[in-house]
Amino acid sequence: MKFKRILLKLSGEALMGAKKYGIDPERLEQYTQEIREVKETGIELAIVIGGGNIFRGIQAEQSGIDRVQGDYMGMLATVINAMALQGSLESAGLYTRLMSGIKIDQVCEQFIRRRAIRHLEKGRIVIFGAGTGNPYFTTDSAASLRAIEIEADVVLKGTRVDGIYSEDPEKNPDATRFSELSYDTVIQKGLSVMDMTAFTLCQENKLPIIVFDMNKPGNLLKLLMGKKIGTLVH
Repeated sequence: MKFKRILLKLSGEALMGAKKYGIDPERLEQYTQEIREVKETGIELAIVIGGGNIFRGIQAEQSGIDRVQGDYMGMLATVINAMALQGSLESAGLYTRLMSGIKIDQVCEQFIRRRAIRHLEKGRIVIFGAGTGNPYFTTDSAASLRAIEIEADVVLKGTRVDGIYSEDPEKNPDATRFSELSYDTVIQKGLSVMDMTAFTLCQENKLPIIVFDMNKPGNLLKLLMGKKIGTLVH
């Protein structure tokens, strides 16, 4: 396989499937099977999942809720998604550990770097919830930070589009798709990959990012087997 240890970043919105909010059982089952195939290859896998299908911190300001309070609400939304994914993975016979950036002892372990690495070495899937545990940081930033901390080989950002485009392909069907980009080119062209904090963390630590379509069955495994899928940023 191309990588030994990976961090998979999933958006909360991706879990909605065809729904307008919440979790689509069919999409959750699809992701579970994709992840199961990956684990059968022996790859060490960590996952960060967003909470946008339930709540976003930025939405709070529009509702008159303090931004910091709203961000903590968003962190709890990511824990709900992480618990749903954990339950689905364990129903499929996979061993997991859920680690949180904030203390919630009843449902998950608090994040400790050495413990997370040990779980991975023992073959467990580690799911990171509650972002970084701090307001004003996105789950993209959490994914970059956790990937660096656990010494992952790559960040795989699973989205609903098949890579990075010059413009939003859902708005402009003539947008150009890139197969490979440098960090500097992404900045020069102002392309949307991750928020700048998350992107800078990857750039400074020379951690490659691959943006790909997670909703197409088989894409994740093919990518890890070395096939050119999505867009590589390095």
